[in-house]
Amino acid sequence: MSTQPLLQRTASKRIALPLKVEPKVAFANERTFLSWLHFTVVLGGLAVGLLNFGDRVGRISAGMFSLVAIAVMLYALYTYHWRAAAIRRGNRTPYDDRLGPTLLCIALAGAVIVNFILRFTSV
Repeated sequence: MSTQPLLQRTASKRIALPLKVEPKVAFANERTFLSWLHFTVVLGGLAVGLLNFGDRVGRISAGMFSLVAIAVMLYALYTYHWRAAAIRRGNRTPYDDRLGPTLLCIALAGAVIVNFILRFTSV
């Protein structure tokens, strides 16, 4: 029996293996993109409802909700392409973004707050 260990480490030899990205990663990116687009359609529907059946305050709120929906749509498109390119290149960087959703939530909360302020001060 040998006294040599079964697996030996070499000092500076690195083995280059091709990085295999599973298809579920790309499909998860696509599902996330479609989820963001679903949210924009719902928000756009709210904006159209306010625009058609609201008064002056409703039209102002509809414009603000429309702008937020467009911003979310552009963010979703940018993030989808950024992640898809990173997946194609095989980057092992994290695919999450903490700043974008935070800013979009602040914009949506601002639109709702302005809607309430305009509604209660126009009595």
